[in-house]
Amino acid sequence: MYTVPLPRVGTDAAWRDAAKRLIGAGISPTDVLWDFGAEMGELFATATPLPPVTRRIKAPQSFVSLANTVVWHKEPKRFARLYAMLWRLRHESGLMHDRTDPELAKLRQMEKSVQRCKHKMKACLRFRDLRQGGTRRSFAAWFEPTHHTIEPTAPYFARRFADMDWMIATPDVTAQFVDGNLSFYPGQPKPDLPEDAAEALWRTYFCDIFKPVQLKLGAMPPETLKQ
Repeated sequence: MYTVPLPRVGTDAAWRDAAKRLIGAGISPTDVLWDFGAEMGELFATATPLPPVTRRIKAPQSFVSLANTVVWHKEPKRFARLYAMLWRLRHESGLMHDRTDPELAKLRQMEKSVQRCKHKMKACLRFRDLRQGGTRRSFAAWFEPTHHTIEPTAPYFARRFADMDWMIATPDVTAQFVDGNLSFYPGQPKPDLPEDAAEALWRTYFCDIFKPVQLKLGAMPPETLKQ
């Protein structure tokens, strides 16, 4: 039995790497446990390393695209579902075109849910002006995504607002864009403020966790996770 730890940041790349190693070694889906963000704790920990990459693993581009989206869904079984589908693709070449397959239909539904969440984040996110000194403006926003979509959506904001510093705080992961560098931190608790709170109250909340002056001086917190 393999227990595969998956980080909260870089989840997609970590899942792809593990899946390639496991498939290449012929490890059945029933022999794999996927541990996202160390949620299983030490009870299921294992010292067994993943198998080495021994050969190139091929998968349909349609599956790769599907997996790159579904990994950000909130369902705990998403990684197991994806790996089971990859396992089946070894012998069912036309599986990705089978509209009657219930497992594929479930994954497609999950894919749409993640895409809707990403779209909602782009359309509804409200930045608040922190009005810090310096040549770059500073903004921040609070958002509660339905799925784990902060990481795959943050590059969109980095491109759109490249001329300013900003932070997007969520309960899961917090994204910060400072001086053109995109970084990820642990999530933040929901602020005890109403949505219509005065700008001064929101500014105080965000400044307590953003600290853009500190970040620009290079005093990054030790738990920073950079992309």
